[in-house]
Amino acid sequence: MTPHSSRSPGNEPDSRPQPRTRPRPRDLGIAPGVLPPGPANSLTDVPGVRVGHLTLDHDDAELPVRTGVTVVVPAPGSVFRDKPAAGLEVVNGFGKAAGLSQITELGVLETPLALTNTLGVGAAFEGLVRHALAGHPEIGTTTGTVNPAVFECNDGWLNDIRGLHVRPRHVLDALDAATDAPVAEGAVGAGTGMVSFGWKAGIGSSSRLVDAGDGIRWTVGALVLANFGSADDLTVTGVPVGRTLTPEQAVEQAEFARGAGSCVALIATDAPADARQLRRIAKRTTVGLARTGGIIQHGSGEYALAWSTTHRTPHIPQGPARTASAVAEHGPVLDLLFRAAAEATEEAVLASLFAARPVTGVRGHHAPALPAREVARLVGAAAP
Repeated sequence: MTPHSSRSPGNEPDSRPQPRTRPRPRDLGIAPGVLPPGPANSLTDVPGVRVGHLTLDHDDAELPVRTGVTVVVPAPGSVFRDKPAAGLEVVNGFGKAAGLSQITELGVLETPLALTNTLGVGAAFEGLVRHALAGHPEIGTTTGTVNPAVFECNDGWLNDIRGLHVRPRHVLDALDAATDAPVAEGAVGAGTGMVSFGWKAGIGSSSRLVDAGDGIRWTVGALVLANFGSADDLTVTGVPVGRTLTPEQAVEQAEFARGAGSCVALIATDAPADARQLRRIAKRTTVGLARTGGIIQHGSGEYALAWSTTHRTPHIPQGPARTASAVAEHGPVLDLLFRAAAEATEEAVLASLFAARPVTGVRGHHAPALPAREVARLVGAAAP
């Protein structure tokens, strides 16, 4: 294989880190929001968070395979034995995710997070189970079972989704490849076959720094799996560029032209927020999606999950009661976290579009790459 190639010869998957070969929004002067980004402007700016991709991108099957798996290790150490607080917001439940009801009920995560295509949820679930069993001999013996969390979007416009190409071992490979390096973006991992606003999209990431006062600074990171939006609605920092840039393919892509698809937004923070506060933070990802032109249509499943790397609950309690920290219920501080989630989500969606290369898939369907420099020109021309 060519070093760092995201396309694998034959049916050999690729889980190696991918270099960024296309400009990110900030490289072209597009900087959504007002809060400063973290050092890498990536989800992995939150200490302890790691991301891994497994890309399946080949033509050796009966139909082209354009899919994969992206995993997020949400915190250091065992997240089963020391569970990160989490809050879930189901914005539009047109989806087939797994493990969400227990997250809503208990407000914690127990495994890494997996993202994949809609019909790969079962395989990803098994992969997470196998990973948990390998590292925790107590599961199913001296304690209960485990709650894997899997999110999905439908990549069937470009990918042979009926071929069920994602297998449990691909989740394990992605976990082995997980790193705290800047997140590879675009047509990689779970994003390999995704389309947004009529253009090739996929994985995108961004981060924001929050000054909470008294010398305290928190990081908020976002990762999106973007597969939503009508072509003429694409908006970049308030400029409706989609009305000018609508690709000819958008007419052919009837499903995507109507805005059906899905988007998963994952938010990590080292702020000591509790589950209720994290759900409120997750809700604000909808602001970021709306700023890019998403309107959360009937057939588009939008899910947002936020978690804290520092607010954790032990699987085995030390007594009948426990004490836990939380972010102060003080508007200005919470507002900064809300703003950070909205801004990072907005930029992550744009990053997924800017990074993605063009992809041709099943039945000759083609998703063109967004002309990033033309977008930057339109945005600059509209500036006051």
